[in-house]
Amino acid sequence: MSISTLRALAIFMAVLLAPSALMAQEAIEIGKILAEDDISIRDMSRIDQTVVVEDTLDGWAAEWRGGLNGAQAAYDNWSGGGVNTLSVTASTVFNLMYRRNAFSYAFATNLQYGQARLDGEETRKTNDRVAVNNKFNFQFANDHWSAFANINFSTQFDAGYNYGEDPPKLISNFFAPAYFTQIAGIAYSPANYFSAEAGLAMKETIVADDTLATRYGLESGDTFRFEPGYALALNFEKELFTNIRVISSVETFTNLQESFNNTDVYFNNEIVGEINDFMDMSFHFVMLYDRDYSREVQIKQILSAGVSVSIL
Repeated sequence: MSISTLRALAIFMAVLLAPSALMAQEAIEIGKILAEDDISIRDMSRIDQTVVVEDTLDGWAAEWRGGLNGAQAAYDNWSGGGVNTLSVTASTVFNLMYRRNAFSYAFATNLQYGQARLDGEETRKTNDRVAVNNKFNFQFANDHWSAFANINFSTQFDAGYNYGEDPPKLISNFFAPAYFTQIAGIAYSPANYFSAEAGLAMKETIVADDTLATRYGLESGDTFRFEPGYALALNFEKELFTNIRVISSVETFTNLQESFNNTDVYFNNEIVGEINDFMDMSFHFVMLYDRDYSREVQIKQILSAGVSVSIL
């Protein structure tokens, strides 16, 4: 295991175990090893993340939840064949929420890191995400309408490689890329399970390793790119059956300086089933179109089961 990997694990576990406050449920993912790409960059361009502050809240509230899951398979003289595998993924989400009269604020962090090892292969990263989101909201007299402002950040802990090449090719790293986004606009929520948002946006892309600049839409040798634009988002979250919750969202970012055909589109779907207070299962399906990275649609599918607990 590389020094950079150990450093990332140390940072992650420090955050996971630090004394803080309690956290919102988010499904823990078990990632699979991809032969031709790195899973971590696929959801790093996400523009917004829904953070709900309950209407009944008055003052501050905090939630913190952490999870750990893994998968292991071993074969000895097995006629069907198979490869010995071991994978572990750690995850933690921390939410801090505030409401006073018509004003509300939400702060959320989402940290994930996972690795897997196949017999005869080196350890490979399967999941890697650092996301920090801030959301400000002011409710109008009509409860269905509000003004909002978001300030979001995302990157990853560790280096990512394309294992389809020999030797594996570096395609991402810490702060390569990193995304800052700021959005201000109007939100419409006709029901507590659905909302629509539209607003003006700014997006900053940082690629600390300038050798990766062109992979993320920057000019060769550059490390920073600024994009003005506008953003749209549709969010749906509802419990369809007992202990079965569906979460779906469509988010877009359009650069005002480019053709509408270059609009980034993020389509996220998740079905979460709670087995008991400590265990859950989920199916996660994501489609992403980001022309800066690829002219083809990126797809991620994850079926996972794991343990998640409220730390406080």
